[in-house]
Amino acid sequence: MEQYDPDRLSPAQVAAMRRSFTHGRAALTRRSLLRASAGGALAVGGLGTLSACGIPPAGKTEGGVSSEDRSKEEKEVSFSNWTEYMDIDESGRRHPTLEAFTRRSGIKVKYTEDINDNSEFFGKIQPQLSAGQETGRDIIVLTDWLAARLIRLGWVQKLDPAHLPHAFANLSPQFRDPDWDPGRAYSYPWQGISTVIAYNKKALDGVEVKTVSDLLDNPKLKGRVGFLTEMRDTVGMVLLDMGKDPARFTDDDYDAAIARLQKGVDRGQIRRFTGNDYTADISKGDFAACLAWAGDVVQLKADNPDVDFVIPDSGYITSSDNMLVPNKARHKTNAERLMDYYYEPGPAAQLAAYINFVCPVDGVKDELAKIDEDAANNPLIIPDKAMQALSRAFRSLSAKEETAYEEEFAKLTGA
Repeated sequence: MEQYDPDRLSPAQVAAMRRSFTHGRAALTRRSLLRASAGGALAVGGLGTLSACGIPPAGKTEGGVSSEDRSKEEKEVSFSNWTEYMDIDESGRRHPTLEAFTRRSGIKVKYTEDINDNSEFFGKIQPQLSAGQETGRDIIVLTDWLAARLIRLGWVQKLDPAHLPHAFANLSPQFRDPDWDPGRAYSYPWQGISTVIAYNKKALDGVEVKTVSDLLDNPKLKGRVGFLTEMRDTVGMVLLDMGKDPARFTDDDYDAAIARLQKGVDRGQIRRFTGNDYTADISKGDFAACLAWAGDVVQLKADNPDVDFVIPDSGYITSSDNMLVPNKARHKTNAERLMDYYYEPGPAAQLAAYINFVCPVDGVKDELAKIDEDAANNPLIIPDKAMQALSRAFRSLSAKEETAYEEEFAKLTGA
């Protein structure tokens, strides 16, 4: 079982966190470009603690530690999620799908939007998990890299397939077998996050953009191209363009991808590296094309007819935010029933119609069309089989790799 490295975070890792919290995926929009999404800024105190003290060493625990499951006696479940990541009615106070679940099952859901970013939330639950204590939560939603870490630490429980028939049957193939949780024994995706190429047709003025090579090499786009400050997304897309698999690349492959990007910087091809603030650049035409997140592109296209996107034939990077049951959760069976509920086409469609991220549920298109036909036909929300086949994941990194890769990327971006 992995134990947390008690050493301080490297300056590059802290810088990467700051970028993510301020402008990166942690600042993606859920409903529109004016609303916070997969997070928000990390509290100053939280980041200061990480920077000054490092992440404390984990206590030794056994994997999948459960407490007595009180699901039968206590008809409740505690669900911690990111902000703006659940359907809500016009009053802004009620969550229709959660209320429907309670009416059907009799299980009351304590729904809390208390995840603002992965690292800050980890700081909240790490003391209890490392000590083998309950966190007061039955479901938590974490992005791939942190979900992987908790599984390796043995801090989340193995799921019971008998309680997850819809999830098992309806999980989209592109999310079925991540290297950090083969077969989804410990997790199920809440939503997917895809990296694509966005472009402004007016700014391109007839220039064709289909690949990452076009962004890096076409002299007509010099100074009008953007890449992302999220290392996995930018380097992952370059690796794919180079014919490398982001799930199996080597140190030499990574170095070659960085070198290719460095040439783009040195020649002035790349205007800048951005978080989701690229939305203004691509809308105004300051960027002719850039790497972008699908959740943003859905809204950008709705607001500006000049903005569109392309999926390179080489593939695109997809990650996910994932539901897990932490050790010592009091209501594991109730948690699994709620997780399974969101893999039924009806509730999954209602959720997708509201938040517009990549739906991880197969067979939801017809249900979504009843609510929002445009969303149902949008491959950024419901990828077709051809698009699913091009989806690739960035592999899990060791702590040593994480430090080295982020330092190299920070030098590239000037962070």
